[in-house]
Amino acid sequence: MDSHNHSNSARPAPEELKELLDNEDMTSGRAGAQDRDRSRSLDFLYDVPLQVSVEVGRSRILLRDLLRMGEGYVIELDKMAGEPLDLYVNSRLIARGEAVMVGEKFGIRLTEVISTTDRIEKLG
Repeated sequence: MDSHNHSNSARPAPEELKELLDNEDMTSGRAGAQDRDRSRSLDFLYDVPLQVSVEVGRSRILLRDLLRMGEGYVIELDKMAGEPLDLYVNSRLIARGEAVMVGEKFGIRLTEVISTTDRIEKLG
C-alpha cells in the first residue's frame, strides 16, 4: 500500500470508495472467484446502522427567545411551505423529497437524490 492512500484515519479515500462501488456492481452479478478476488466486496458494510433524519427547515434565534419559549410559541423556519424536505444520513445531505403519510406515520417520498459521485466527494 502506498503512503498516499494510507492515513491515520481508517476511512478510505473517496476515489477508493467510488472504485469499490463500481466494482461491486460488476462482481455482484457474476459467479467467478477470480473477479471477486480482484475487487473487495462491500457486503460487510450492508448491516451497518445509519442515522437518518429529515429536516423541515432551520432558524437562528437569540438566547432570550429560547428562554421565553413555551407551548404555542412559533419559530419561523427558512423554508417556504411546499419546498422539498432535506434527507440526511449521518448528517450528510443525501436527498430531497416531500412529506407523505405511511399509515399513521410520516414518511418522505424522494424527489431528488444527490449523485453517488457527489456523495462520495463530500465524505472527505
